[in-house]
Amino acid sequence: MGYPWIDEYLKAMKGVSSDFKEEWNWTRYFIGNKMFVAVCKDEQGADRLITLKLEPAEGEFLRNRYKDIIPGYYMNKVHWNSVKTEGNVPENLLKDLLEKSYYLVFSKLSKKQQKELTEI
Repeated sequence: MGYPWIDEYLKAMKGVSSDFKEEWNWTRYFIGNKMFVAVCKDEQGADRLITLKLEPAEGEFLRNRYKDIIPGYYMNKVHWNSVKTEGNVPENLLKDLLEKSYYLVFSKLSKKQQKELTEI
């Protein structure tokens, strides 16, 4: 399936920054200084996995429902989940999961950081 819109979608969220971690071949997305999504690339530079943070119960539910959602690649398997980009996870579901990851990490920031990020 692929999700070519993901970079633009994530960067449109308030206060999001990104970098490319060359040694891991990951594009990482941050809210404040906390990562909420990582897009893992293959050797040719194509997106392979989208790793995002979810509440543990929701992550487990989704992994049981969709074969293309797996425990987080190189991450804490309780809180992080990976979506295979060549799988069949509906776009609207992925967008919902990306937003949930954003707000989950945003809610852990200090009130001061939250205010600074929403005033950008």
